[in-house]
Amino acid sequence: MELSGDRKSVLFVFLASVCFSTGGLFIKLIPWSALAINGARNLIGSAVIGIYLLATKHRLVFSPRVFVGAISMIGVTTLFAVANKLTTAANTIVLQYTAPVFVILFMTVIYRQRPGKVDLLVCFLVLLGVMLFFVDGIRSGNLPGNVLAILSGVCYAGVFMMNTGENADPISSCFLGQLAAGLILTPLCFRETDFSARTMAAVIALGMVQVGGAYVLLSLGIRNVPPVTACLISGLEPILNPLLVAAFYGERITALSIAGAVIVVCSVLGYNIWLARRRV
Repeated sequence: MELSGDRKSVLFVFLASVCFSTGGLFIKLIPWSALAINGARNLIGSAVIGIYLLATKHRLVFSPRVFVGAISMIGVTTLFAVANKLTTAANTIVLQYTAPVFVILFMTVIYRQRPGKVDLLVCFLVLLGVMLFFVDGIRSGNLPGNVLAILSGVCYAGVFMMNTGENADPISSCFLGQLAAGLILTPLCFRETDFSARTMAAVIALGMVQVGGAYVLLSLGIRNVPPVTACLISGLEPILNPLLVAAFYGERITALSIAGAVIVVCSVLGYNIWLARRRV
């Protein structure tokens, strides 16, 4: 049975979310420094995206907005990798998922757009959830990782903001950011000592699946997927990520982190759906 165009697009977005969700597990499994891991995965990922750009004859866009988006992408991937080594995968992905709240704050400070009641409510709820993570971080010693995960969310907000507007091109920002991070950080891999088959398989999978493949699938599917559907599917990542790590790595999630995760994920997901419905 052949899938229709719309169903294929939904499938692509779903597969992209699944690919993104493998990041926490692969990073945990690779016994390298976070910066070396991030360099290798970005270099491999940029190669995959580069092949996609050549195959689709998509020309790179060079503009200030694209470059800022690329710098934000470097910050997202680097901080995410480091945070994953310092705190739980659940804390890392959920705290990065707070990015829409930082978009609200940036729009208020930079563009003087006053937030509405719903915006303020979401900010309050997410802040409440984040406070639970920080209390848990102080108790468990994960506080530095939690802080870096929040900063990853700040950079992710920058990616969102730079991916829209005049002279913006998300795939160009993604490719340039990953290529730069890969070229800068990959030399750190030569300091590592474990190049076993298991380690290298995880590194290659991380670059090809979680970075390159995920962004290619997302770019293929997002154009024809309704905004509400895309928002719902994107909510799978912060749920699948810690589940995969718990199942295959044995990492435990504390009660406080679970409570914080429920508040953050439900608030952001609900907010994204509300925004998507307003645009329809």
